[in-house]
Amino acid sequence: METARIARILDEMGTLLEVRGENPFRCRAYHNAAQALKTLPSDLSEMLADGSLAEVPGIGSTILSKITQLATTGHLPAFEKLKESTPSGLVALLRVPGLGPKKIKLLHEELQVASLADLREAGRLGKIAGLKGFGAKTEAKILEGIDFLESVGDRILQSTARRLIAPIFASVQSHPGVIRAEICGSLRRRGETIGDLDILFSSNDPAPVLDHFVKLADVAKVLAHGPTKASVRLLDGVQCDLRGVTDEQFPFALHYFTGSKAHNIAMRRRAIDRGLKLSEYGLEGPDGLIPCRTEADLFAALGLSFIPSELREDEGEFKLAEHGPLPRLVQRSDLTGTFHCHTDWSDGGATLLEMVEAAQAAGLSYLGIADHSKSAGYAGGLTIDRVRAQWAEIDALNQKLGGSFRIYKGTECDILMDGSLDYPDEILDGFDYVVASVHSGFGMERAAMTDRIVRAVRNPRVTMLGHPTGRLLLARDGYPVDLDAVIEAASESGTLIEINANPHRLDLDSTHARKARSLGIMIPINPDAHSTGGFADLEYGIGVARKAGLGPADILNAHEPQAVAEILAKSRARVRPG
Repeated sequence: METARIARILDEMGTLLEVRGENPFRCRAYHNAAQALKTLPSDLSEMLADGSLAEVPGIGSTILSKITQLATTGHLPAFEKLKESTPSGLVALLRVPGLGPKKIKLLHEELQVASLADLREAGRLGKIAGLKGFGAKTEAKILEGIDFLESVGDRILQSTARRLIAPIFASVQSHPGVIRAEICGSLRRRGETIGDLDILFSSNDPAPVLDHFVKLADVAKVLAHGPTKASVRLLDGVQCDLRGVTDEQFPFALHYFTGSKAHNIAMRRRAIDRGLKLSEYGLEGPDGLIPCRTEADLFAALGLSFIPSELREDEGEFKLAEHGPLPRLVQRSDLTGTFHCHTDWSDGGATLLEMVEAAQAAGLSYLGIADHSKSAGYAGGLTIDRVRAQWAEIDALNQKLGGSFRIYKGTECDILMDGSLDYPDEILDGFDYVVASVHSGFGMERAAMTDRIVRAVRNPRVTMLGHPTGRLLLARDGYPVDLDAVIEAASESGTLIEINANPHRLDLDSTHARKARSLGIMIPINPDAHSTGGFADLEYGIGVARKAGLGPADILNAHEPQAVAEILAKSRARVRPG
């Protein structure tokens, strides 16, 4: 957790330097060092002690001294000074689609733009269009981007929420006065984006735990501090609430502060129908409180099987829970491998061998490589000659592995504007699988975009559709597309649709993943990994699948390796009979 905090600070330093227009190599050095910390082979404190951290690529002497200072004192004056001297609103501008550090610096210097409000006003007055390198179209897109950001408010990605809450939860959980503790709210339900952070604990004396909480290093401001609840604003600007209850009240409070509003209303109605009264403090019957040690006990008292937290949205879970145990949902440990991963052959940050070793370390038995196709020049897309060279490298490494691990030859092939694919058929036929994705022409009309993608999923050489809406959570909406029509076409043609587990995407969402599976579509969970650390994102894809109610049988890469090989071979046989 300390390593994650230091990596976050280094990353933020790089960002702050970028918006100030500092040397790009210096900015990149901080980002690279942050990434290096996230993939350390052993404990940070041990590597500092034995000097091995200095040997890690990406960590030079200057940044090493800063890491040491952060690890030993908890503070870095250089970072604090940099943060104080940089208008906080400038960093927020990075969230606007199409605005990078260079443009933000220009806006700040020429138009004194220091916040989203300043940017909107400059756009409203037409001042942005007059700047060199902008123009009327860019100005219009910037204003559209601001509208989008304001519509999502102060919400954060699930991955950000988990990173922020992890050290706080660990500190609360380890407090000697805590009996039980759990993360609650939409984060426990694995929401795509999160508002506030919520932690619940039980204790015989909650006051010391709350006193400890408000004094944590990650707290920037105390918003409220009472005998059973405290609210704080974290350094990142996110609100975090901590509630304390008795241990007898804990299962009722945990259920209440986890479920959606609709789920909780349905539970209270169910209790009323049985002559009971349910609240966050207990379940009361004619003869007094009904004791429940766990949430499972509470559900049982209301005639229900246990409902996993991800399903508590009042979207059919009660009907399922009335008829016996719910089907087991997929877990991270079920995954036997994954697809749609990139290497440094295109825009990935690791070699083929490094990605294989990372996949093995993640407990996987096979790995699908899907580097970009030739039209994606911005991402190092592979020419046909480079495709053949990569195939040769994969063949050689597979031979060296001797069957203990399998590398599948794949591609993330661009879907061109007319729905055709970026490689000729004879090259597509050489891959073990093909991921087809849209990476351009996002501004097409809905009907045209739908026809484009439908044509691609009907192509028998396409194994699976990649990130089907192209959305980036909290950054941009997906392109206009009739996703229901795409799903129906994929069902008819036998094409798979991925859950892209990158926490910025989570695409398919749980609603459409549920529909896809109901139409018989097998779903792979892919991390879209561009580095060795990307395999950790599989957990976010698992969350989407669980919210969709999917079990191991519904997920392509939760099958045994031999079964996966047979499924892929059957898919390829659509164009290569026999």
